Amino acid sequence: MTVPSLTIDIVSDIMCPWCYIGKKRLEAALDEVGSEMNVEVRWRPYQLDPTLPKEGKDRKQYMEDKFGGPEGADKAYANVRAAGVDENIPFAFEKIPVSANTLDAHRLIRWAGSLGPLAQDTAVDALFKAYFEDGQNIGDDAVLIEAGRRAGLETEVVERLLAGDADRDTVSAEIDQARQMGVTGVPCFIIDMKYAVVGAQPAEALADAMRKVAMEKQRQSTGDAAPDRD
Repeated sequence: MTVPSLTIDIVSDIMCPWCYIGKKRLEAALDEVGSEMNVEVRWRPYQLDPTLPKEGKDRKQYMEDKFGGPEGADKAYANVRAAGVDENIPFAFEKIPVSANTLDAHRLIRWAGSLGPLAQDTAVDALFKAYFEDGQNIGDDAVLIEAGRRAGLETEVVERLLAGDADRDTVSAEIDQARQMGVTGVPCFIIDMKYAVVGAQPAEALADAMRKVAMEKQRQSTGDAAPDRD
């Protein structure tokens, strides 16, 4: 029997901690389905706050404004930290200096994708870790360049591309397309461009969704290939 092939497009924003959690849960789901199917993962851009300047805003103030004061921010952090413990993510929110605009980070992820899914995943992982674990500013070119280097991109090329407007309109158009498709929260996992799983769902739920789509794909393939009977 032919092993089915699936694509998973992850609509995500680097500044979203639940997207980092969702990435870890997807990795566990992919381990669970193992050899049952071939899965290609592609990262798609989204911006939770496109109004942020490139240099960013003070993180503490930004979160308090967003969640209605220190108590609201602490509560939001507590929920994320608890989920992070389960996924072995040592969130260090206190280290993050600013909430930065993520458009350049998405441009970098797109460029890494030109080297293949593994390189793109490496870039995404490097950016999540830099931001949420090391407290680095993901709007800073030096941080972006280092993530690109880890993914296999040439430093000089990334420096030149970041200095210009390469793919800025393309990434913005992708973000607009996601919103037009009805994506209002991230992460959003789009399986084979047919089935969407919204939120950082448990690994079991993601694995089940992949299996359902794979089974439907196999059923349709078998049906199309079956000879007509009178």
